Amino acid sequence: MHLPPHAPSQPLPGLPSSGRRVLVSGASRGLGRAVAHAFAAGGDRVAVHYGSRREDAVRTLEGLPGTGHVLVGGDLSDPAGAAAVADLAAEGLGGIDVLVNNAAVNERHPLAETPYDAWVAVWQRHVSVNLLATAHLSHLAARRMIDQGTGGRIVNIGSRGAFRGEPDHPAYGATKAAVHALGQSLAVSLAPYGIGVASVAPGFFGTERVAHRLSGAQGEAIRAQSPFGRVASAEEIAGAVVWLASPGAEWSSGAVLDLNGASHLRT
Repeated sequence: MHLPPHAPSQPLPGLPSSGRRVLVSGASRGLGRAVAHAFAAGGDRVAVHYGSRREDAVRTLEGLPGTGHVLVGGDLSDPAGAAAVADLAAEGLGGIDVLVNNAAVNERHPLAETPYDAWVAVWQRHVSVNLLATAHLSHLAARRMIDQGTGGRIVNIGSRGAFRGEPDHPAYGATKAAVHALGQSLAVSLAPYGIGVASVAPGFFGTERVAHRLSGAQGEAIRAQSPFGRVASAEEIAGAVVWLASPGAEWSSGAVLDLNGASHLRT
């Protein structure tokens, strides 16, 4: 294996099992909140990022076990905003060991019902937040991990929709597929620095944002997608994210982990 000229010449000491410095984007509620809590419960210090939901993010921060957590606001759709978020997180935590790219938008826009101008605007928002913000934060965090010389982890939140299609949310499915591909490219390029990169591809999971969809006939149909007859909890997805960021998960770098209760199988 030929390492880049600036790669460390000695084996990296590797990540600790706790006490890491973790940036979770889009952590004001839902899955981001569950991920932040799971890391904090394991003894890590967390930078809780929010875009516009400051009050929700404060509640996330106040509910985290342990100490040393920080609140970081910023618009990830703006490259300068993403840089500011990374700077604030690194300053507040003293560095970044783990990045979880969770922030995303998901707006309904079926082609047959969406005027062209609205279609263009929706695609631009999805690409800016779901894909470009993930790429920019990954660069900003990985450069810090390289400079620290202790390795690190990046975990991307993808989606089952990248594989099964999203007819009412095509930009969401397409950008999540791109996030999976981005993670695999970075897994190869960052491995010489001891940085593992993986993605999770959840199916439907329950949060306050989608609670209304789980009632009545629509909820029954959604639960029936899985042979378990239910949807996942945010905590189940968060548990997988924490494992992928763990010291023992290095050999999972490059993986896209399906978390859909056998609702969509692929080979």
